Amino acid sequence: MSSVPTKKRTYRMSARAEAAARTRERLLSAAWQHFATLPYEDVRLHDIATEASVTVQTLHTSFGSKDQLLTAAFLWWGEQAITRRDTAPVGDVAAAIRILYDTYEAHGSAILRMLTQEDRIAEIRQMTDAGRAYHRDWTARTFQPLLAGQRGRPRERRLTAIVVATDLLVWKLLRREMGLDRREAEHTVAAMIHSPSVTGHRLG
Repeated sequence: MSSVPTKKRTYRMSARAEAAARTRERLLSAAWQHFATLPYEDVRLHDIATEASVTVQTLHTSFGSKDQLLTAAFLWWGEQAITRRDTAPVGDVAAAIRILYDTYEAHGSAILRMLTQEDRIAEIRQMTDAGRAYHRDWTARTFQPLLAGQRGRPRERRLTAIVVATDLLVWKLLRREMGLDRREAEHTVAAMIHSPSVTGHRLG
């Protein structure tokens, strides 16, 4: 018995799966661009589908509702951002800040736009809360040597100070509002992290 028909079916199934994956990638990329640059209410599924070269029905079949598409697009982008941030070497403050600011420089505007909508869009609030939790966990892992030997409230106070120093809103303050160049902004954050009030050493 020939196995050719089976091989042909397997090939066709594989080709369909690859085509579906490419379609999903185009939809997620287009969706993120729209959600990242427009208010939620102004995002139109028809525009996303057109940009991805598919029908609106295909979009609904792949992701369901607009809220579900928003969540999927945010997670799609978030996985890429996390992969990059997680390359930060533990204990290397300057390198960690540089990698963090790569993300802020590339996507800070989009994240800030999401934050302005979190109080009225439940799905966005869920994602921004998840982002805050990830940032705190990333900070605890990446700056762990600075937390060594600390326990209880002193450790939590020290961790919180580093979380604040590396927060997106501090990037916005330094880069957008104060007009510091990136190098100076990163040096300022490093100084905040190493300051006696953060490291736990007493002055004088």
